[in-house]
Amino acid sequence: MNLSKNSGNSPIYVVSGGRGIAGNNLVQSILIQYPDNEVPIIIVPHVSDEDTVFDTVMKAKTDGGLIAHTMVNPELRVKVNEICEEFAVPVVDLMGKLADYLDETLGVEPLKHPGLYRELNHQYFDRIESIEFTLSQDDGMSPQRLHNAEIILTGVSRAGKTPLSVYLAMYGWKVANIPLVPGVQPPPELFEIDPNRVFGLHIGASQLIAHRMKRIQNWNNHHSESYIDQRAVREEIRKAMFVFDRGGFTVVNVSNKPIESTANEILNLMSKRFSYRGRKLQSPYQDPSTE
Repeated sequence: MNLSKNSGNSPIYVVSGGRGIAGNNLVQSILIQYPDNEVPIIIVPHVSDEDTVFDTVMKAKTDGGLIAHTMVNPELRVKVNEICEEFAVPVVDLMGKLADYLDETLGVEPLKHPGLYRELNHQYFDRIESIEFTLSQDDGMSPQRLHNAEIILTGVSRAGKTPLSVYLAMYGWKVANIPLVPGVQPPPELFEIDPNRVFGLHIGASQLIAHRMKRIQNWNNHHSESYIDQRAVREEIRKAMFVFDRGGFTVVNVSNKPIESTANEILNLMSKRFSYRGRKLQSPYQDPSTE
């Protein structure tokens, strides 16, 4: 089947008994070989009954789309293929032949449990998701997604927000950081979320100026006097403290402290505020999609 832009851009329905990540990744890895394609990918996760299979096949038929599935349940896998054949809907069984081969070769009854690989490697996947989220939220990007962050860091430029964010993300935390810029109001979302998970990074003026001096060495900008002017820097720090106070945020002094020490301080505070569930601290927000 030609998946290029000239194929009419019919959708591909990725059907899975789990979250559909493996099937989506495989389809996307193929589509990338077709530059400028506009093929929509529709993930249909947690498929566990024939009614859902039938409804999805009917949608694909109406849209002129294709079904690509990674069903590990052999009965549902057969049913997807049969219904697609009955209603002349193109279907690609992404794991059927391999599963059949392993059934015959290994002589072991499969577990038939969707998402098992992800469950067995949950820490790895949590870490990857957290890093991706944290990088997408760096330096105030997408403030509308602050409600999805588990930890929010805020402070003046060069207070160490980005490296601390990435360090915390390595432990599986979704972190956002919001810069406090002179003359620019912080996003309103910063004051709408639970202040117990917002941390204001405070740093001494002399150390902050030293950090900024290193940064501007690579700048071709001759109008950065206020960026390192002692009086202006102290005023910037003072206004940042006003923001921390306004939001009721926890102030963490990062002056002359390694990232590891600051991260431990934040996580210890989180452990006192939110319940512990072994692998990492309980998320302080509830994602409606998981309820």
